[in-house]
Amino acid sequence: MVTTRSGAAAATPKRSTSSSSTTMAPTAAANPAAAGVRWLHAPDRTTLFWFAVSLPLVIWDSIYVLGRPHTMEGGWLFWPLYVPYKLYGEVDHVYGWKSYHARNGFTAAQGALNVVETAMYLGYLWLWLTRAREVNVAGRGVSKVLSGRPAAFAVLLAFTAAVMTVSKTVLYWLNEYYSGFDNIGHNSIQDLIPLWIIPNGAWLIFPSYMIYVMGNEIIDGLTAASSGSAGIKSE
Repeated sequence: MVTTRSGAAAATPKRSTSSSSTTMAPTAAANPAAAGVRWLHAPDRTTLFWFAVSLPLVIWDSIYVLGRPHTMEGGWLFWPLYVPYKLYGEVDHVYGWKSYHARNGFTAAQGALNVVETAMYLGYLWLWLTRAREVNVAGRGVSKVLSGRPAAFAVLLAFTAAVMTVSKTVLYWLNEYYSGFDNIGHNSIQDLIPLWIIPNGAWLIFPSYMIYVMGNEIIDGLTAASSGSAGIKSE
């Protein structure tokens, strides 16, 4: 994600006329604060890639967890949508019959939080898709960005959801550690790496990246507001 602060003229909002789209006048472009543009935000390619991969998977996973036992083997929702969970439930018993028969509430509690954080991510995307406008960003051409309060709200929404994702994933790993790896300890390391460690590790890496980038945006925005200066953000 690209941050533009010192070169405020690097991003100039486009204005539509009856005949064509034009950029703002040079004086306004050189001083976005005077034009009422204090902060711009857009998701970068890494964030959009992560959303494209993770959101469908999390929705799929949440339906499985909250739909048990109907989504488990023998249930009416099992075939063909949740056939892969037969293997995963054998790798990680949190998702298998062992946990379900033991009435372990951790799995469903995690699934409920998945719903909350997914709703927040979708809210962020909805704001960007419906409230963004086109601006010219130096080095990138025309980009769709949010500005003002919608931008601030969107960043706060995604940042909060990313913190939830990382915290929940760390809790998931710690639950295994402090239970003596009760649910995954029966696997060989050769099986754990591709089937458990790498897939679950992705939910630590990408949301942590979002926390770092959007956290910096929030800090910079607050700093600019407290100092009375204006900054332009484009991720």
